[in-house]
Amino acid sequence: MVRTEISLFLKNVPGELGRLATLFAKENINIDALTIQDASSYVQNLFSARGKSLKRIASVASYNSMRKDSAEFALIRLLADKTDKAIDLLSKNDYIFDIMPVMTLELENRPGALAAIATKFGEEGININYVYGTVTSPDEKCLFVFCPEDIELAAQIFKEK
Repeated sequence: MVRTEISLFLKNVPGELGRLATLFAKENINIDALTIQDASSYVQNLFSARGKSLKRIASVASYNSMRKDSAEFALIRLLADKTDKAIDLLSKNDYIFDIMPVMTLELENRPGALAAIATKFGEEGININYVYGTVTSPDEKCLFVFCPEDIELAAQIFKEK
């Protein structure tokens, strides 16, 4: 199923995630999936991509400053059960965020389930930019969030899943 993922930067200090989660809880918005990474690795990936394309969009000094400053932030990616309400809430509270379509799939909790899905993406020529997932118990299905380069094609291929 195609869903809307919200990406935002939070200060990488104690209590920031708690403040965000509390804000959502007070508005009865559930976080269905969440991943957090040090924003510096995200920025490192931007540098790598820029290096491959050889297109510089800022001075070297700006890139070095961005790399240093990004360690002070964490990149949060999340799915909320009430996406529109979450977006409105983030806007009203001056969060800087972005949204993008992602694909969520429920996989059987068994060895090889992820391998089969990842292989299918590859066979169809769809690159996966990133993925995260979870399982709650050995008897339940796993929820995985995929960010494919071609969301429309991925949605067509996996619509019956």
